[in-house]
Amino acid sequence: MKARLLAATSAAALSVAGMASAQENELTLCWAAWDPANALVELSKDFETQSGIKMNFEFVPWPNFADRMLNELNSGGQLCDLLIGDSQWIGGSAENGHYVKLNDFFDAEGISMDDFAPATVRAYSTWPKGEPNYYALPAMGDANGWFYRKDWFARPEIQAEFKEKYGRDLAEPKTQKELLEIAQFFQGREIDGQTVYGASIFTERGSEGITMGATGALYAWGFKYENTPGKYDMEGAVNSPEAVEALEFYKELYKTATPPGYDNAYMEQSLDAFKSGQVAMAMNWFAFFPGLYADPNTGGDKIDFFVNPAQNVAASTLGGQGISVVSYTDNMDGALAYIKWFAQPDVQKKWWSMGGYSCHKAVLEDPDFVNTAPFAGDFLEAMGGVQDFWQEPAYASLLLAMQERLHNYVVADQGTAQEALDGLIADWTEVFEDEGKL
Repeated sequence: MKARLLAATSAAALSVAGMASAQENELTLCWAAWDPANALVELSKDFETQSGIKMNFEFVPWPNFADRMLNELNSGGQLCDLLIGDSQWIGGSAENGHYVKLNDFFDAEGISMDDFAPATVRAYSTWPKGEPNYYALPAMGDANGWFYRKDWFARPEIQAEFKEKYGRDLAEPKTQKELLEIAQFFQGREIDGQTVYGASIFTERGSEGITMGATGALYAWGFKYENTPGKYDMEGAVNSPEAVEALEFYKELYKTATPPGYDNAYMEQSLDAFKSGQVAMAMNWFAFFPGLYADPNTGGDKIDFFVNPAQNVAASTLGGQGISVVSYTDNMDGALAYIKWFAQPDVQKKWWSMGGYSCHKAVLEDPDFVNTAPFAGDFLEAMGGVQDFWQEPAYASLLLAMQERLHNYVVADQGTAQEALDGLIADWTEVFEDEGKL
């Protein structure tokens, strides 16, 4: 492997066009199946033209994405030359040798991580967290945000009734508690002859849904995974009074302001509830916002967007991914050529224009960036305060424990928030003890 990497680094000094001119030279890029992936297919046609490398794509639906790709990595499979994998995979993929460490390549090619937003470098690229060891290039910035029926909010009769009840104008919520009030205000209301509901949120148990939704509230209240980063000292952080209050809040939001039967919902269900006119507000990843804005029925002047509201602190749940070179590739030169091409500022600008979320400062720090989309400013704000789940090699066990504890409390009415978080510490302590970290 070392010899292959040294050879690849030397070869990387060549131009993209000169790296591979043979038409039979191919790469397969693996990612989740969603709108940004379709945009990347179009963007990558420029790479094919410049390099002579044929791009193939393996896109897996989100509910199956993690299992499919992690099984592929753990088996040493050669399906993927390039993988846009979730931020939580970095630790395990680095320690298990699945991803190529890119430091020497970046140095040889003049690719600087200083050119990318710091939060995305830390979350998508580094292991251990924050250390200058890079296993991915930031590829797809993302966070959990909100959107709402701007046309409903603007109706004079609704405005008047809301102001009479709450003593303030109906507008984008500035706090989590304001969000709850708005959602409860719309719950069961009749609009245009249809009964509507307050909000669609994440409650799904099987993969990551309820964790990604509830952390939007937890982070906003000040939730931390550890008292001291890297020490795994969770008592008093995971189960702090603020964390308990936040989890109780999320349960109240679910119980009093969501559509009926909404007990196992994630990305698709949230989008469907909004697009079908069932809800006044919805949470989902910024990645979907271009498609939402373009929707002929509920987009355009009927929709607007806002960042996850603060409560005690301004914070958003991190999504997004980096792009990594899979160490088992049989086309190392071509895979590195793609990374070099994708890192170029002009390519990053085109990526944003096509519906991808660039992490490059040449895009994000452009003075006109906030005017390029109705959600661009909210995206910048969200990425300035993102927080992420554990990125430990054992993240899957950690995530499954949180999924079960949260779903049992929020959806299944089992126990109290305090008991759920205390139990979560017990679960996580066992995992870290098995890992030799406690």
